Amino acid sequence: MIVIYTSPGCASCRKVKKWLKEHNLKYIEKNIFTTLLNEIEIRHLLNRSENGTDDIISKRSKIIQENKIDLDSMSTTQLVDFIRHNPSVLKRPIILNEKIFQVGFDEEEIDAFIPTELRRIAKNACNEQCPNWDGCQKLRN
Repeated sequence: MIVIYTSPGCASCRKVKKWLKEHNLKYIEKNIFTTLLNEIEIRHLLNRSENGTDDIISKRSKIIQENKIDLDSMSTTQLVDFIRHNPSVLKRPIILNEKIFQVGFDEEEIDAFIPTELRRIAKNACNEQCPNWDGCQKLRN
């Protein structure tokens, strides 16, 4: 299942949700301001990110800048607690499933969320006469 962490007013979040709906992909949306993220979720996000805090935390965040927060000096427990109490520091959207982890909306990379079997079918079955040719051709490329 695809999970997306979003916030209200986030244009990239709206793009991701629109793209997922257009591709008939089910997802669970977690608004980081109305859904309290628990310790397990935050640790999971940190573990999935290749570059740790750099991938998921905006160091330009107002809270970090104004308070001169040094994320590198925090223990994992302190970092998790900081994120729980300051969810606005998270970059958005964060999109993940069992295999894929992506931060932000990237029109080329988001195709990875289309199941492999569907990509294979589209590649092998679709031709120029197909009403979905534009979308299938994009997957092939």
